Amino acid sequence: MHTLDASDVELLLALSAEPRSTTVALAEQLGLSRNTVQARMTKLESAGLFDSFERRLNTAALGYPLTAFIEVHVKQKRVSAIVRELAAVPEVVQAHGLSGRSDLLVRVVCLDAEDLFRIDALILACRGVKRTQTSLSMGELIPFRLEPLLRRRLGKAAP
Repeated sequence: MHTLDASDVELLLALSAEPRSTTVALAEQLGLSRNTVQARMTKLESAGLFDSFERRLNTAALGYPLTAFIEVHVKQKRVSAIVRELAAVPEVVQAHGLSGRSDLLVRVVCLDAEDLFRIDALILACRGVKRTQTSLSMGELIPFRLEPLLRRRLGKAAP
């Protein structure tokens, strides 16, 4: 894993504030050369620091206004096969393996309640799934963010 220095963190903060910034604009803003910014961006990308662009897309704007989190209880021997089956369901946008009460937490997006019922049935149909428990998202209260962590690395408070 690449160790971030202060310039890397400043670069990430600038990208967080304005993701479409050009290399030239970032270089000017940070007081670095364009080549330095480009080299750092390449190094950060190679280190796996950037997620896919998909994470920035709004599923409601894509026509899927309902988000739900489905806790899935499974037979442990079948986890890998179940995950492969879940990955084949387009409405499954994310899944996490968990410790605790349930085994998987699956985030799904749907058209409406009827569509959610259909998706839940697909999950329940996977061999090895014992049961599910579904919770509707009532709204995202804290959007995904990393800026506070980046600022902490620099010893700066949020603006």
